[in-house]
Amino acid sequence: MSLLLRNALVLDVGTGEYAEGDLRCADGRVVETGPRLTAPPDTRVVDVAGAYVVPGLIDAHVHVTASTADLGSLSSMSPSYVAAHSARIMGQMLDRGFTTVRDASGADHGLADAQAEGLIRGPRLLFCGKGLSQTGGHADFRGRGEHLVDDHPCCAGVGRVADGVTAVRTAARDELRKGAHHIKVMASGGVASPTDRIDSTQYSMEELRAIVEEAQAANRYVAAHAYTARAVNRALEAGVRSIEHGNLIDDGSVELFREHDAFLVPTLVTYWALKEEGPAFGLPERSWRKVDEVLEAGLAALERAARGGVRLAYGTDLLGGMHRHQNHEFRLRGEVQRPIDVLRAATTGAAELVGMAGEIGTLAVGAHADLLVLDGDPLEDVGVLADPEKHLRHVVQAGASVAGNLYR
Repeated sequence: MSLLLRNALVLDVGTGEYAEGDLRCADGRVVETGPRLTAPPDTRVVDVAGAYVVPGLIDAHVHVTASTADLGSLSSMSPSYVAAHSARIMGQMLDRGFTTVRDASGADHGLADAQAEGLIRGPRLLFCGKGLSQTGGHADFRGRGEHLVDDHPCCAGVGRVADGVTAVRTAARDELRKGAHHIKVMASGGVASPTDRIDSTQYSMEELRAIVEEAQAANRYVAAHAYTARAVNRALEAGVRSIEHGNLIDDGSVELFREHDAFLVPTLVTYWALKEEGPAFGLPERSWRKVDEVLEAGLAALERAARGGVRLAYGTDLLGGMHRHQNHEFRLRGEVQRPIDVLRAATTGAAELVGMAGEIGTLAVGAHADLLVLDGDPLEDVGVLADPEKHLRHVVQAGASVAGNLYR
């Protein structure tokens, strides 16, 4: 079956301009756009009466297995229990307009396959498996009095501990063996980890380069968790493709981003949410006290990066019950960026990051037919995207209506 949307305002994200006309999808792809298109037999025709049609959104930093903000507790949960929570989280992301997400550690091939086969509702899932962490790093959740290392290979969890060049090569190869779309590495301290400092650097340059080499050998790339300029700059020099968070970058970081053609994935909303609600959803007090160190700096870092021409992608990094704030990132970024630039980060920018330019994040002919029908203009008011319950009429994924009632 094909689907034809009539009388739409179809956005070209690249130019930032709308075209009045129709859009037709068939076999999961956009096959035709233009005025007064002819509907082939068996085509479902829907008149959207001047509604705004934009590409399906892409969130380049999620944790679909994070049903709690206490990430260290995931490894003690039953995998089937975590999967049930993940299915609910993914379905709600789809309802908010996200048709593709990049998981930044925790999700595996099972969840990706289940979504692709239609067993669960949710965005297309690009997973990395478990993030790589040094001993005492951002994905080492042992308390100071614990000594046994158990990465729970059969169970849920966001990270695995590997030390030394040989060990990190093995760990990267193992995640790639299981189908990882990218490799995640912890290159600095973080909020959720119990024993490291946010301003620490993690992994030696030799280890970072070894991980990058393994990813590149498999035609994949590395995403690095990093906050400070020192940690960000080391990761960029080692060859990582994307920096996650980057709240404390400096002008030297901006130059390195441009030199290495790398991406920054700010996640402003998670700090806002953690400060407001983190403890209520399981964030340990020791982690909550770290939030202030990065909260205020995030918006300034985004403005610095945007002004300096850094390639940007949309990310949220929300945990537990805070996933519901996923679209609030649009409003936060709108404080320092134009609405079209924020939308580009969640469409064409994110698509370029994940190596799917022209496939997702666009309404060009040949792309996956992922799109949103909105009752307001997001280029006039980015709040249209920040408030999906009010403004999002329909979600189409692979040419099928998956949220809202398109045929009403």
